[in-house]
Amino acid sequence: MELGELQPAVKKQARRRVGRGIGSGLGKTSGKGQKGQKARSGGGVRRGFEGGQTPLYRRLPKRGFKNIHAKNYTEVTLTMLNKAESKEVTAETLLAEGIIGKINDGIVVIGTGTIEKSVNVKAVRFTKTAAEKIEAAGGKIEVV
Repeated sequence: MELGELQPAVKKQARRRVGRGIGSGLGKTSGKGQKGQKARSGGGVRRGFEGGQTPLYRRLPKRGFKNIHAKNYTEVTLTMLNKAESKEVTAETLLAEGIIGKINDGIVVIGTGTIEKSVNVKAVRFTKTAAEKIEAAGGKIEVV
């Protein structure tokens, strides 16, 4: 150990022991003050409570619709397909090679960029331009 490697010791904060007598500084009311809802056992107000006033989440208008049955697809471009080393390209091979981060409900190939090699691609959906470019490069598409 060198002089420049010395570091101060990690400060250890003692646990606060409440309700253990007047000499502790946190006796009698245990740091909760006098009376009131917040001083009681289990006391306090729920999240979003504004003292009886209509809370913000009820004052604001509700908008939109979230379809809970909607499919979430991962988009894959032709430029990303160029990076794939295997001839058979599936969602699993793209994930294994680190080209995509998540599969979600499957992959959709979109026609952004160009493809320079012939690959056999298996995906949930292809855009028209993507399908044309892959087949023009000598590859095959398969809808899974």
